[in-house]
Amino acid sequence: MKTDTAHEHWNAEWAGITPDSKWAQAEADVIAWGRTMAPGARVLDLGCGVGRHAVALAAMGHDVTGLDAAPDGIAALREAAGDLAIETVQAPMTDLPFADGAFDHVLSWNVIYHGDEEIVRRAIAEISRVLVPGGTFMGTMLSARRVPVECAKYEGREISRNTWVFEADGDKRHPHYFCDAADLLALFDGFEPWTLEDREHETPGSWHWHLLMERRA
Repeated sequence: MKTDTAHEHWNAEWAGITPDSKWAQAEADVIAWGRTMAPGARVLDLGCGVGRHAVALAAMGHDVTGLDAAPDGIAALREAAGDLAIETVQAPMTDLPFADGAFDHVLSWNVIYHGDEEIVRRAIAEISRVLVPGGTFMGTMLSARRVPVECAKYEGREISRNTWVFEADGDKRHPHYFCDAADLLALFDGFEPWTLEDREHETPGSWHWHLLMERRA
């Protein structure tokens, strides 16, 4: 069963994106992180969507590449970039078309948990591969604390370890991976954690792990 299918839903979302959408607004955590980078840092926005973070980071003077599996997201990023020099690539997160060590930093906000554990592991392996040793990764993962919240609202089914689908609108029909802290740290065993927080987003019960990690040599 193919599990990395959520981009099919998001492609339709990106086709109808409006400037006032929350998906068009950069996250404060990402802005703060970008300001700590050396000028001209090479940054990959993996799962860039319509480019809210790619544009913000490029505006700071960084060398940004935006990658997404959804073609309408890439098209929206190209339009939003204006005069900013942002490279855009349409490709899956499990097969990044870049050389080893091509980036100083990788961002993946609300992306790499779209799939089963095999997909997540492959995405993390690719992130590690394209990062320089000592480079940083900022991302989010779905917290296992969220599973009972979702199950209380929708009919859910665990299709494989930690991987759930729900009978609901939006992308919940596509497989999502949920993890606790122990599973998360095991997945990122090639990284040194800097910060790790299980944070509730704007919707009650919408727990996400927020993580900033350094790739070990």
